[in-house]
Amino acid sequence: METKDMMLTSMLAVDKGEDEGEREEAEGTQEENGRLVLADGLAEREAKSLTSGSEQQVSNGFTSSTPQSPREGPGTAACSGEMAPEPGGGTGSSVPPGGLKTLVVQHTSSERPRETWSKKMDFLLSVIGYSVDLGNVWRFPYVCYQNGGGAFLLPYMLMAVFGGVPLFYMELALGQFHRSGCISIWKHVCPIFKGIGFAICVISLYIAFYYNTIMAWALYYLISSFQPILPWTTCTNSWNTVNCHRYMSTDYNVSWANSSTSPAEEFYTRQVLQVHLSPGLHQLGSINWQLALCLFFIFLIIYFSIWKGVKTSGKVVWVTATFPYLVLLVLLVRGATLPGAWRGVVFFLKPDWEKLLSTTVWIDAAAQIFFSLGPGFGVLLAFASYNPFHNNCYKDALITSSVNCLTSFLSGFVIFTVLGYMAEMRHQDVDAVAKDAGPSLLFIIYAEAIANMPAATFFSIIFFLMIIMLGLDSTFAGLEGVITAMLDEFPLVLRKRREWFVLGLVCVCFLGALSTLTYGGAFVVKLFEEYATGPAVITVVLLEVIAVSWFYGTNRFCNDVQLMLGFSPGFFWRICWVAICPCFLLFIIISFLAFPPEIRLFNYDFPPWTTVLGYCIGVSSFICVPVYMVYYLLSAKGTFKQRLLKSITPVSSGNQYTDFIVTNAV
Repeated sequence: METKDMMLTSMLAVDKGEDEGEREEAEGTQEENGRLVLADGLAEREAKSLTSGSEQQVSNGFTSSTPQSPREGPGTAACSGEMAPEPGGGTGSSVPPGGLKTLVVQHTSSERPRETWSKKMDFLLSVIGYSVDLGNVWRFPYVCYQNGGGAFLLPYMLMAVFGGVPLFYMELALGQFHRSGCISIWKHVCPIFKGIGFAICVISLYIAFYYNTIMAWALYYLISSFQPILPWTTCTNSWNTVNCHRYMSTDYNVSWANSSTSPAEEFYTRQVLQVHLSPGLHQLGSINWQLALCLFFIFLIIYFSIWKGVKTSGKVVWVTATFPYLVLLVLLVRGATLPGAWRGVVFFLKPDWEKLLSTTVWIDAAAQIFFSLGPGFGVLLAFASYNPFHNNCYKDALITSSVNCLTSFLSGFVIFTVLGYMAEMRHQDVDAVAKDAGPSLLFIIYAEAIANMPAATFFSIIFFLMIIMLGLDSTFAGLEGVITAMLDEFPLVLRKRREWFVLGLVCVCFLGALSTLTYGGAFVVKLFEEYATGPAVITVVLLEVIAVSWFYGTNRFCNDVQLMLGFSPGFFWRICWVAICPCFLLFIIISFLAFPPEIRLFNYDFPPWTTVLGYCIGVSSFICVPVYMVYYLLSAKGTFKQRLLKSITPVSSGNQYTDFIVTNAV
């Protein structure tokens, strides 16, 4: 039984000559206050199975003569066969009448055993499903396009090697060793940084406010796909304008002007979003009830997938994490056969080296790798905390991060083959086709390309199913990070009420997303995306790596990893955690503050006051860190020096296992 804060329960077997009634009473007694409990049957069984040699091997790989945990907490003990010295100075080696009795020491806890993954593959698919999300399909291609195509790949890979993957590895190792969520884990690392956990939870809520809305858009498309003629292929609908021009693969005589709009674009902006009914962020308009119903259904799926824990969500990801790859491969094959596809591939791979002189490219590369791999969101800590102690998280980190980056490249080829095809049809350059960045590439370019395929209805259904599944994986993970953090922080209150807590969390996320369901909801989504996630999470990751590397100590952390895996991280990982990662992150934060992004969506330029609003959203999560530092120093006892020393001193994690240690004692 795997436990966190362990207490000592001792069970003493009685002689065979005791009567049956006393034996049943002894076996039925079990207390968790450190007293000896009589249990003859258990002692006899464990003695046969465990006492074979001078040092008995126990389940976690340690011997009975050594502490049974990497971090032995107060009140725990491992008994040996040696007798305590007698008061008179004797060795206590003589055996009293009645012979030796078997003493069984069991590490146990008053808490319920921590849930674990049913299979290793459940964990891997959950991490892959979390890291491979909509950002790989719609964010990476348009960020790559905005920053000069192939030139963006260099800073992206550098950020992945020196920033994303080391932090990915660090979080998996931290969560697996301490077996705690993103809040309670900090008392075992550096207590004064506990505010990082609360900041992570706030960031996760902000993401849930807008991220699931994109899935609601995809669900609207999915429902609209169940008809012979897709509604975004014609210009005869009630939402179309006079500028609508139908562009299919068979339409060769249609001239495309700068003011022309495709039916796919008008379906997205005027029917799904209805953004034309809102003048901007200052007047969002009413709630779109169709999208509200779609979002309600999305959250219904989310609730029944995560309400029981990783045992259920680990099974769901077998479908949601694998199905998108099948669809991406089908789209890649289809896109490669379209006329003009090579133009998009050349645009994707041809680098513009002058772009590398712009700090925006490096900022976007860092934001993309962190947003995609996901360090700093608490999810990796939560998922790894359900792993066996000796699981090889190093190999897991390399596998999942490599799959993530390769998926981004794959989706980039899928996107740009379609962009080349659209540019060929419209007799335009590739960069002129994707004039609107963001989800527009999915819901306009992809949708229009699907309409040109044979069996367009079928391809539309599986494509938007893929979009929904990509989003569901990340939402499962993001909310599980918050749930694990809160349950570990308040176990007595929430652990037995997990279903109700998850229901309340889902309701809060739904209510928080209502602003994104208005006519101007797309502007809110853009604002949250730019300010609520990127800068805030990079700042949190900076504090996290400083707390682990500089306060907890790289040597101590590497010793923890060696205790789990049998080998210590190499020099490359140590130098990344100590110096390279903090320097990169600090540079990105300073660059972002010096050059705030200019946000534009659907020909709407965000006014200057939205920059102030965006900074307020980002600071509202980060403020948890200094607020908790002040609270901790004020609430601790002792002199200021004593409080400061206590604030940076890790608390023992306690025993991680329940083991039986059997020995002969008087």
